[in-house]
Amino acid sequence: MAALLIRRALAVATMDDAQTELRDADVLVEGPAIRAVGRDLAPPPGARIFDASGMVVVPGFVNTHHHLYQTLFRNVRDVQDATLFEWLTALYPRWAGIDPEAVRTSALVGLGELLLSGCTTAADHFYLFPRGRPNTILDETVAAARDLGIRFHPTRGSMSVGASQGGLPPDDVVQDEDEILRDSERFIAAHHDRSRFAMCRVGLAPCSPFSVSPELMRDTAVLARRHGCTLHTHLAETLDEEKYCLDRFRKRPFEYARDLGWTGPDVWFAHAVHLSEAEIAEVGRTRTGVAHCPSSNLRLGSGIARIPALVAAGARVGLAVDGSASNDASDLLAELRMCTLVHRVGTGIRSMPARLALRLATRGGAEVLCREDVGRLEPGFAADLAVFDLRDIAYAGALGDPIAALAFCAGRRRAELVVVNGEVVVEHGRLLRVDEERLVRRQNEIAARLVP
Repeated sequence: MAALLIRRALAVATMDDAQTELRDADVLVEGPAIRAVGRDLAPPPGARIFDASGMVVVPGFVNTHHHLYQTLFRNVRDVQDATLFEWLTALYPRWAGIDPEAVRTSALVGLGELLLSGCTTAADHFYLFPRGRPNTILDETVAAARDLGIRFHPTRGSMSVGASQGGLPPDDVVQDEDEILRDSERFIAAHHDRSRFAMCRVGLAPCSPFSVSPELMRDTAVLARRHGCTLHTHLAETLDEEKYCLDRFRKRPFEYARDLGWTGPDVWFAHAVHLSEAEIAEVGRTRTGVAHCPSSNLRLGSGIARIPALVAAGARVGLAVDGSASNDASDLLAELRMCTLVHRVGTGIRSMPARLALRLATRGGAEVLCREDVGRLEPGFAADLAVFDLRDIAYAGALGDPIAALAFCAGRRRAELVVVNGEVVVEHGRLLRVDEERLVRRQNEIAARLVP
């Protein structure tokens, strides 16, 4: 691939150790990596030159938690005002209707929307395997990511405890635990790449305390660690979950997970809203990760995670959109703004500076996913970046601090340019590798069948 010189950007946020920010600066990309960041860089012969005047360049955002199939179930009318358990109970039967085409199409939609918002690395938590559907339904998400050119962290989720055994999901969407472990082995062998700049890395992700057994949690952790995979699950999202764990296990959710071996630098939890002071300290001490989902937590009334305290304690924290049935958007730029604002209520006006939120969206997310090669604009790091055009009425008057403008202003939601692994995949706010209009039409057709 030809080299790319992004020239004369209004501002560049490198997210390096010194938090370097440059004005009127260039970024040089060669192959899959950043070659240089600075001023007046000389392009190599044959390089493409992109004029970034009036634009801001940031490392590509990292989404640490999603359920891509849920893009088919946005804005479902009868769960617009439901709590998490009410929402799940109403949607499980509808989700059971997904098939391979639905999974592929919904993944293209969710990942495409993420790319357009400046996201270059995305994790997905896929735990729904309806009875009668092949396990390879999950592989459709990997194919979709490959088609779009986004860096992908699929997690093989699972549910094994159905309603007849005291769990929340209906029995027709849970699986036998031996089958889950066998297919986890298959999925790892097929898709897990541990090399630098890998475009696909696999994690294992039992869904939640109310849908899997303690035995499956333990066995999954052993399997993941044997293969060098990460571990992921929902935890401490709502008070209903806390009550379920106390009633069933006589333990709080974090205590339950910890006692099963689910803490450490290879583990991250989605949500972590309801943690005690002592639990926050232990999450930090063990370098356990957290996917912060501010919009979803507000949408379902779950609460506001204590992210400033978790960061101060040493936890690895990244941003996430969560599933598009509980957020209704796959927009990391919107999450950046929501994160910047929501913690100022209750925690304090100085608790979430814009640049801390930006760090969580980039370098923080990379740390959560155990990536040492993305999340920064530095020589030798992956050429994953997003360029936002601030020559828009929504940013007019905000250019005194153009980097913070991304967090405070609700401007143009689509990135002007997105580069992943050195390849341009979004340009002029358009996806380059998929017919967006055709995709939207097909998604709406499938959604109408699943949610009549």
